This record gives sequence, C-alpha cells and structure tokens, in this order.
Amino acid sequence: NKKKEVNKMNFGRFRIGMRTIKSSLAVMLCILLFHFFNRGEAMIAALAAVFSLRQDLPTTLSFGKSRIIGNIIGGSTAITYFVIQDQLNHSFIAELLLVPLAVAFVIVLSDGINNHAGIISGVATLLLIALSTSSGDQPLSFALQRVLDTFIGTLIAVGLNYLPTPKQDENSQNLL
Repeated sequence: NKKKEVNKMNFGRFRIGMRTIKSSLAVMLCILLFHFFNRGEAMIAALAAVFSLRQDLPTTLSFGKSRIIGNIIGGSTAITYFVIQDQLNHSFIAELLLVPLAVAFVIVLSDGINNHAGIISGVATLLLIALSTSSGDQPLSFALQRVLDTFIGTLIAVGLNYLPTPKQDENSQNLL
C-alpha cells in the first residue's frame, strides 16, 4: 500500500494527487504565458489545460484533440451564425431561434464524427462567441483567438503530462 501513496499526499480525508498539482501548475503557466506575451485573459487557455489534463499522456492527447476539434466546430458554427445574423440585421428573433439550432448542429455534428468528448467544449465555444461578441466586434478574429487559446492550454497540459512523475502502481489514480 506504500506504492499507492507515492503520487498522493493525504490530509485526513483530503488528498492531493499529481493531477491536482499538474492542473494548478498548468493554470499558473497559462497565466504567466498570457501575461508575458500580453495576450489578454488566460481564462480559455487555463480551462482548456485543466479540462485536457488527464491521468496519463495518451488520455491527455486524446482528450485535448477532442477539445480542439470541438472548439473548431463551435467556432466555425459561431462564425456562420454571425454571417446569417448580419443578413437578418441582428434580429432578436433570429438569435432566439438560430443559437439553439446552432447548439443542436454542434452536438449532432460532433456525435456524427464520433467526437463525444468535444461536444461540451464545442457548445461552450459556440455560446461564448455567439452570446458575447457584438455585431461591431470581429467574430472571425474572436473565434480564431479562442480556438488558439484552447490549443495553447491543451499544449501546456500535454507538456506537463509528458514530464516524468513518481512511479505509481497499477491501482493508484491521479486525483483531481
């Protein structure tokens, strides 16, 4: 049972595992990177890093890929939504009907290409862009920047999971 404790610190019922430490470090690196490159808010990258970071490198790569694909689908759908909204003079009724249809489209497309792990990130990207970008903003630029932010966060998660960690036995888990 000593082997099981290698990647965890216990404080009574509370445990800190390597995944928790890596998640915290990933958020720190996102904030630092965005500050250093004056890239704005690190929220999307930090969320992508935490969501993508899994118990091992192969799972992190797989989940990170799904998030990026989901964000590309959500971002592309949001851009399409803005093109249609421009044609409809940014009508509230169009927003009321088109955003839910866009959500359904992202879910159906993601499901159809077997990208189930990316559905939530795709819908979140769509809603973030569609509901927080006004007609005066540049939705294409905003969408591309959000997808890039996700890619940055995912790369940080992959990089951290690529680093060696203390050996653990087959029954132990990295806890979040």
